[in-house]
Amino acid sequence: MSLGVTQPAVSAQIKRLQFLLGEDIFDRSVQGVSLTAHGEVVVSYARRLLSINDQIVRLGGGSARPDLVVRIGTSSDFVAMVLPDILKRFRAASPAVRFNVSAADSDSMMRQLRNGELDLFIGLTPTEPKDARDSWAAPLVWVRGPQANIVQQGERVPLISNGEPSVHHRVAVSTLRAAGLEWEEVFTAPVVTSLTSAVTAGLGVMPITRRRAIEAGLIIADDLPLPPLPEVYAGVFVREGGPRDIYETLADDISATVRRLIKAPAAPKIGTAA
Repeated sequence: MSLGVTQPAVSAQIKRLQFLLGEDIFDRSVQGVSLTAHGEVVVSYARRLLSINDQIVRLGGGSARPDLVVRIGTSSDFVAMVLPDILKRFRAASPAVRFNVSAADSDSMMRQLRNGELDLFIGLTPTEPKDARDSWAAPLVWVRGPQANIVQQGERVPLISNGEPSVHHRVAVSTLRAAGLEWEEVFTAPVVTSLTSAVTAGLGVMPITRRRAIEAGLIIADDLPLPPLPEVYAGVFVREGGPRDIYETLADDISATVRRLIKAPAAPKIGTAA
């Protein structure tokens, strides 16, 4: 194993821990293995202990820090575009810090954060997060191409999206289902530029945040027989443990910058529909 401990040794340690606690910390009654409610509490305390340990170790390290790679994940192309300037400013003040940025859907990024594979995650959640360092509402809208009658009463809604893992897709599908409407996935792609091109070509309708719709020059489809989409939430999340002072300072810088940008009036692209 990557920790240098064999599987039987790990199993023995878990068994010993559960004996000492007098409670099961893993639920094996469902497919796979998940934490019990008691196990969630144990993990929470363990992460706090690791964080305290890291802080104690750094007390003897003086002012100089070894090179640190901060692993950042995001499910938002908007955040990915503004990150380089934020990281440039941050590194000017902390030259020893380096960055590894990756992008994927929110669910997988959140799992990586909780598993300690990411240090920061900035992305969307379908409901207001309780464990984010900062979060804000992001209204969703339907957008369409120039064809105004692309959605007809009684017909399946032609859906353009990132596909099943994305928050946009899940919210759109649940909204259509709640309204009793059928849909078909006519175009899926991982890249926003491909999705907006499909919308402009008239292949279907797409869920997207209102601000991104305006910035991309897309037509907000308020004139179509579609149910309104709810708000989703953008959040900045920081993992337990590690150099929390660095993670939290960077998270706050990202949050402040993104909040400032989303408060500014969105400017549509020149030569496209507003």
